[in-house]
Amino acid sequence: MDERLRIIISGGGTGGHIFPAVSIANAIKAKQPDAEILFVGALGRMEMQRVPAAGYEIVGLPICGFDRKHLWKNITLPFKMWKSDRMVKRILRDFQPQAVVGVGGYASFPTLAAAEQLHIPTLIQEQNSFAGKTNKMLGEKARKICVAYEGMERFFPAEKIIMTGNPVRQNVLESNLSQEEARKLFGLDPQKKTILLVGGSLGARTINESMLQHLDTLAATDVQFIWQTGKYYHAAINEQLKKYKDLPNLKVTDFISNMGTAYKAADLVISRAGASSISEFCLIGKPVILVPSPNVAEDHQTKNAMALVNKEAAIYVKDAEAPATLLRIALDTVADTAKLSSLSDNILKLGLKDSADIIADEVIKLATKP
Repeated sequence: MDERLRIIISGGGTGGHIFPAVSIANAIKAKQPDAEILFVGALGRMEMQRVPAAGYEIVGLPICGFDRKHLWKNITLPFKMWKSDRMVKRILRDFQPQAVVGVGGYASFPTLAAAEQLHIPTLIQEQNSFAGKTNKMLGEKARKICVAYEGMERFFPAEKIIMTGNPVRQNVLESNLSQEEARKLFGLDPQKKTILLVGGSLGARTINESMLQHLDTLAATDVQFIWQTGKYYHAAINEQLKKYKDLPNLKVTDFISNMGTAYKAADLVISRAGASSISEFCLIGKPVILVPSPNVAEDHQTKNAMALVNKEAAIYVKDAEAPATLLRIALDTVADTAKLSSLSDNILKLGLKDSADIIADEVIKLATKP
């Protein structure tokens, strides 16, 4: 029988699930180059493009979430769940994994539930400070649960928990540029204070509105901005900016491929409070204003943000208040050198290094345990 390591990694839906999943896969391959890794995701979701782009095979399930806005669309949900369950069991029989890793997202539940039924060891990687319902259910039978926040025994059996932190994108940690060099790459003045705005894709709406409502202030300030608008909003924002003939302090883009360079250029970041982003800020010690998205399950972004705010490691602005207050708070903060230094020192204390390597070691141990 083929003795090579065979691992399934399941989940996705957002970059916050996919980036850690790919990082774990890369760490496993670095330790065991001949390991076979198969991803299981949800059809139509981001992972179906991002995972193959990272060099891994993925199988898509027809699973989806419960649609609270359009209840009639849930008519097919039981059939999709049944079909996904059937597909997963066939995948497990054919691939014969020695361990299955769940990173959250629609596909992780049927995959890990089926693996647990077949007595295949499972490991959960919970990115948030408030565990979702799916992971709480799966955690009852999972062998190991890798977490990034303290106090997770509220949700999982304490003896299964390993504090690992969240794996992050390597290009965030590997930038060797100086701050001045990074600013030049964005076409900005290398000597001026710079704020980076990142709201994700659809999640960028509130942060974008907070800027659009104060374009006169943006035009008048000496502070520079790198503004990732998200592809959905980019054209409309560019149209509104046309009324300002010259904005040399503003670099507007729909997507930033190398976040390491963008972070290096910035004195301060304005961001949503996704778990992966927060882990990146902790590892690089970047001062940040967090605007948690209210449109996530169980308001877990606010809980993520408060875990930092309670340790004076970040500034919190409520989504509903951001259009009126966010820009003013950001300009006041970036002008306060002592505040920036304090935020940087405090957030750096919360960083957990080598997360992907630690999780990969746990996966390999599970898979090879007799």
